[in-house]
Amino acid sequence: MAGHSQFKNIMHRKGRQDAVRSKMFSKLAREITVAAKSGAPDPAMNPRLRLAVQNAKAVSMPKDNIARAISKASMGDAENYEEVRYEGYGPGGVALIVEALTDNRNRSASNVRAAFTKAGGALGETGSVSFMWDRVGEIFYPASAGDAEKMMEAAIEAGADDVQSDEDGHTILCTFEGLGDVSKALEEALGEAESVKIVWKPQNSIPVDEERAQSLMKLVGVLEDDDDVQNVYANFEVDEETMAKLSAD
Repeated sequence: MAGHSQFKNIMHRKGRQDAVRSKMFSKLAREITVAAKSGAPDPAMNPRLRLAVQNAKAVSMPKDNIARAISKASMGDAENYEEVRYEGYGPGGVALIVEALTDNRNRSASNVRAAFTKAGGALGETGSVSFMWDRVGEIFYPASAGDAEKMMEAAIEAGADDVQSDEDGHTILCTFEGLGDVSKALEEALGEAESVKIVWKPQNSIPVDEERAQSLMKLVGVLEDDDDVQNVYANFEVDEETMAKLSAD
């Protein structure tokens, strides 16, 4: 399993739920606003907006918040956010990709660079690590959607490339280009997914021990706490024993 997914699971099991939820809603609202501004303000006419709204609903973001974010874009009240990608290396030579939506590139770059430096890592040039990753579609269904066999059959029928099932649910992967068609076919077969995203998937992962994992977890946490940062990806692996220790801490 990719490092960012493992850390997400650990972080969700820890405290600060209200703060995390508020931060998540803020980031989702920003994505909805940018999506609405980049195309039609109607989710039915704007695929990016449809995905953003779907993901917001999946985490129970209030309808008023969603409507306000769309209205902000259509009325021209929204800030001019830019999509920026940062790449670099963290502790143990683990590669990270950080995606941001910002209205101030200098502020974002400074904050991200400071986080990398404090963790003992280094920010690199765009393209310095992304060549080791693939841009793919990721569709997530909760465990209640069906067992592993049912999900595999539905995924194959929909044209997906892979399915990863565990106690938390089912992660279905497909090509970047095929995300729209695959997610639509899965929705017809299984109902609406909990999330539909375009993500960075590492071609190879680096195993890390508990100490290194804690350092990486702290770095990812600092980055994700930044208001401008939307997503963080890292190419590491943590074994089950270390995962259990981290979750218990």
